[in-house]
Amino acid sequence: MPWNDITLNDGRSIPSIGFGTWKMGNGDAPISQVDQAISVGFSHIDTAQAYRNEAEAGTAIRDSGLERKEIFITTKYSGLDGLDIKTSINNSLENLGVEYVDLYLIHHPRLATPDIPTAWREMEDIHAQGLVKSIGVSNFEVADLAILLASAKVKPVVNQILLHPYVYARQLPILEFSKANKIVIEAYSSLIPITSLPNGPVDAPVQSIAARLGVSMDQVLLAWTKAKGAVVLTTSRKKERLLGYLDAGDIELTPEDITSIDVAGARGPPKWYNYHGWGQAALVGAALVIGGVTMGMRMGVGFGFGCYVG
Repeated sequence: MPWNDITLNDGRSIPSIGFGTWKMGNGDAPISQVDQAISVGFSHIDTAQAYRNEAEAGTAIRDSGLERKEIFITTKYSGLDGLDIKTSINNSLENLGVEYVDLYLIHHPRLATPDIPTAWREMEDIHAQGLVKSIGVSNFEVADLAILLASAKVKPVVNQILLHPYVYARQLPILEFSKANKIVIEAYSSLIPITSLPNGPVDAPVQSIAARLGVSMDQVLLAWTKAKGAVVLTTSRKKERLLGYLDAGDIELTPEDITSIDVAGARGPPKWYNYHGWGQAALVGAALVIGGVTMGMRMGVGFGFGCYVG
């Protein structure tokens, strides 16, 4: 099946594959890369305050000549410069050059200050004002979602998280909780097993499936992520890879294919990962800087180095 839109719990829909702008920096690079992604068929652009390239993404979107309704724009509240949510969304809208964004996320639960319920009420306020069409979260754990839902008047439509075979078992409770509460999962860094952690247990089943289907390993991993019901966020500077990512929407894995990748992923990353000091301790203590705030991340995000991180 192709990359069909997914219906959100607020009745709106989201393209099931998106182009991410993390690590592109600013200047001409993100403009040309977003422009290229749109030109080959991506209609979902994902950015954030912390990436500092909202203006460049907005330039590429305007230069595409497409109507505003033809592009789904996601950005995130990253606590940049210590600004509050309302000020931040207005700054993002100005940077992007649009009157609204389709999806606005709290980038991490630690940015939900002074607490999650208060921050979520601010998200609900900007939603009611029409500045954002849908609201959601990123990197939230089950406990964080439970706190949010206990007082929310508007449910988050998505939770954007790290998802690839080596963290699937770790993330399964989040996937199950989100499904039970009709919160769509957005997956970032799904290609890590081949881009940053090659020669591990996942390689064998992915290579075998790719050879049988006559496709590439990255396409198999995107098809695996899609099979988990997630919106896929990915990126590349190369046009041919972007075209391949779009083609991956037509790949149908068998239940046996999916299980073989799940089982291999549960065995953990390649041994050299631990040999280089990137073992479990690094996973628990990994840090990500968002909006000038360094935050200790929970196990799983440590696998995000070198790839797209939401």
